Amino acid sequence: MSDVTGGPGAGESPDPGAIRDAGEFIAGLRALREWSGFTYRELTARAEAVGDVLPRSTVANMLARTTLPREELVAAYVRACGSGPGTVDSWLKVRKELAAAGVRGAEEARDSGTEAADGAGGGSGGAGAGKRRTVPAVPVVLALVAAVAAWLFAWGGGDEDKQGGGPGGDRGSTAASEPAGRRGGGPVSRPVAGERLVKVGESDLCLTERSGSSGHLYQGPCAGAIPRFTLVPRAGGTWRIATLHPTYGEGCMGVQRSSRQTPAPLENDYCGRRGKAETFRLEPVARPVEGYRIRPLHTGFCLGVDDGGPDAGADTADRLWAEVVQTECAADAARQIFRFEPPVRASAARSS
Repeated sequence: MSDVTGGPGAGESPDPGAIRDAGEFIAGLRALREWSGFTYRELTARAEAVGDVLPRSTVANMLARTTLPREELVAAYVRACGSGPGTVDSWLKVRKELAAAGVRGAEEARDSGTEAADGAGGGSGGAGAGKRRTVPAVPVVLALVAAVAAWLFAWGGGDEDKQGGGPGGDRGSTAASEPAGRRGGGPVSRPVAGERLVKVGESDLCLTERSGSSGHLYQGPCAGAIPRFTLVPRAGGTWRIATLHPTYGEGCMGVQRSSRQTPAPLENDYCGRRGKAETFRLEPVARPVEGYRIRPLHTGFCLGVDDGGPDAGADTADRLWAEVVQTECAADAARQIFRFEPPVRASAARSS
């Protein structure tokens, strides 16, 4: 389209002109985000930059629903995806036409139902009144279905859940206490499922977002670190690292846009869009630091603190707010090893 002002996707943005119903409209909006290449977090930031309100959770719910979103939400979303005014107007026009068709269809169904009720009930109003009371329940059911679908999507979606690693999978195989190897000072063993602080190397720094980072993850102070991380066992000895953000809610840690390059940003975003790039193998190691290498399943690389490349200073990886990225594994790299420790509040609760 001639008025596209952004979006790194190749070719023209998806054209809404051929959309015929609400389901196709939602599918078109999903395709538009894929074309743009922006994450939910980036869409939220882009919307805020032009005065629109587009919370990340709202975008996720919109794309998981089966009914038409509000007009103002469509406009803000299409703009954030990088489309110009003409394309925004095209999407709004299609939405208006679909909404009008839906109203006409509902009126026709209502009139047909009224005629049938009059013929069957002789105008007494008993059966007809009962049917009319059930009509408002339809959007409620649709909303519940959308909410459940969004929850399932956020907590894992995909084929991996069918293998027992998702919300319905067997999480009871993981021990409830810290591994004996850690208590005895020997080699570390299988990690423990549950909420954990993710500490970097031998430092007192933790994996955390930084204000304005669009979900990218850094090494920073453990006090107040966000989001909260939870180790979730998956099929085949793999793990998902679920997140809980105070503003954006539930999500997953993963390599941005499923990149196979190094270095590639590590981010907190909604689950289900990055495939194996948000599933990890946690490899126990005893040297140079006791802990775990975190290896994305889609590449087999390691996560580690960005050292800034060959031209950076020797202490680059030790600095506060150094970014954590997907990088090539190095046997002697302490900053590619992470420790999973119970959050302070949990420890305090046990000791009280």
